[in-house]
Amino acid sequence: MSPSVYSKSNFLQTGPNKPFVYESTGVITRFTDYKDPKPRGRNVFAFHRPETMAQWLKKGKNLRTKLFDLPGLDQTGLRKAQIKAINNLEYSFKKNRPKALIQMATGAGKTFTAATFVYRLLKHADVRRILFLVDTKNLGEQAEQEFMTFLPGDDNRKFTELYNVQRLTSGYIASDSQVCISTIQRMYSILKGENLDETAEQDNPNESTWMQKAVNKKQPMPVEYSSTVPIELFDFIVIDECHRSIYNLWKQVLDYFDAFLIGLTATPDKRTFGFFNENLVSEYSYEESVTDGVNVSHDVYTIETRISKKGEIVKAGWYVDRRDKLTRKQRWQREDKDTVYRKNDLDRSVVNTSQIRNVIKEYKRALKKSLYPNRLDENGDYEVPKTLVFAKTDSHADDIIKIIRDEFDEGNQFCKKVTYKATEDPKSVLNRFRNSYYPRIAVTVDMIATGTDVKPLEVLLFMRDVKSCNYFEQMKGRGTRTINKDSLQLVSRTAGEKTHFVIVDAVGVTKSRKTDSRPLERKQGVALKDLLGAVTMGVAEEDLFLSLANRLIRLENQINEKQKEKLLEFSGGKNLKQISRELLSAFDPDEIKIGAKKLIKDIPENKKTAKTIKKAEKKSRKS
Repeated sequence: MSPSVYSKSNFLQTGPNKPFVYESTGVITRFTDYKDPKPRGRNVFAFHRPETMAQWLKKGKNLRTKLFDLPGLDQTGLRKAQIKAINNLEYSFKKNRPKALIQMATGAGKTFTAATFVYRLLKHADVRRILFLVDTKNLGEQAEQEFMTFLPGDDNRKFTELYNVQRLTSGYIASDSQVCISTIQRMYSILKGENLDETAEQDNPNESTWMQKAVNKKQPMPVEYSSTVPIELFDFIVIDECHRSIYNLWKQVLDYFDAFLIGLTATPDKRTFGFFNENLVSEYSYEESVTDGVNVSHDVYTIETRISKKGEIVKAGWYVDRRDKLTRKQRWQREDKDTVYRKNDLDRSVVNTSQIRNVIKEYKRALKKSLYPNRLDENGDYEVPKTLVFAKTDSHADDIIKIIRDEFDEGNQFCKKVTYKATEDPKSVLNRFRNSYYPRIAVTVDMIATGTDVKPLEVLLFMRDVKSCNYFEQMKGRGTRTINKDSLQLVSRTAGEKTHFVIVDAVGVTKSRKTDSRPLERKQGVALKDLLGAVTMGVAEEDLFLSLANRLIRLENQINEKQKEKLLEFSGGKNLKQISRELLSAFDPDEIKIGAKKLIKDIPENKKTAKTIKKAEKKSRKS
């Protein structure tokens, strides 16, 4: 046994000069640091290094004590939801809770929030090293950019001028790095001392064949102690998109380190809550973000073809174009029997270019007729809003691009592919898609489905279904970003204010309930004055309230200051955001229960019948 490790009985006999206690069954080991404000044992993967404990002894206060010294948060430049998340997270630290979960709508600034509390921990709590964990290379690059541009409120130097940030691209972890950014796949390979297959960092873990094959093996990813990567290497681990891959294959990586775990996600599920011990420190929904003007809402436009709904039969005797998936080499073959293919086979085992063409034709028609009809430039030509198309495979993306260029009668620059297999540098194409006039349409599979900020996006065209509800929510998040009018018109000259975006559903992806973030517009085609008239007449329907809230949120971005002041006179001091918030919460079960409790708070408990409570809830909803 190391000289820095003592049994519990030894500590009790000798006092605080020997403050570190390990208790083990041979399978489970627990560690207690009696220098903590309220010492409490925690499970550890292995013993800490003796030299690490020697350093702890030399210091006056330990980490959990220093967390009580964090100063008050400077709220300058932070949104209300970000302030709440940081304050509640730091309170959780002081309570010595090992895991904490932050739920924040996509586009509401999760990474900026993380950079803020990471900066505070490094500056005020003497934290040695923090790991920022992602599950795709693309998300790692996005996080690195966020830290590089982050400017603290109390210092005129950027984060990377103050602290060393290292994005891991190999097994080497610099001794002077204070923030490490890594995929969880790479961290696993580092612990195993193995080289990482580069493709493991590229694909989304919910949808990729690589990940699905690994999951199907139903084998955990065991790790063993690594002397080069001790369990105390990181004091905190921030897990981005923590709803995804941390539960099946990679949970052992998180269990390895003796560190606080902070999860960031827009879409937690039951596994997420369970993993983080139900310690949800902050919750900020998509609807709240829309009401606050942080995000924009969305409309849904559905395109259905007979083949996309039912599939088709390839008749015997037909000559069919056979295509090799990898080489794309084609050959013609005469079918000797009928072949039935279902809708899910489309664009995977069967390519029906006619079906793709029909979808693109309808999208082009809908743009001009109903989606964005007022987009003619000075030459009378229609300007297509920035559109992102989700394809099933790389081969499917190639087919879509060719047909889009044909149907819109445009050249190569009009529509580009943004995937890891693209011949052009995908980062360069993505940068042009974000900041330049061309391309107008980008086609992707997984690469920019999550974590990529393209604010001018106004249309998401789904030509693939999505298995995961969480992944669908992330994909939707590409369109939610707000952008001011001047910035939008730099890339889309005929656009006005970005008040919403449109999901064009060509595969039925929106028909199953994949998410809690509902499309707010339920009364398309009904004029605003008619919606207001219905409310005035006492109609209280959820769809009516949601649609009216949606219209008022959009109107908030279109009226001038003088009109806003006039509105306050007629509304009793409530602005459109406040009115919208009340409309959205009118049918919220939690809000109704809270209101009902207030109404019956003075009634004795023995007289609070089910009928009384129901009556109070009804009255609460009306109010």
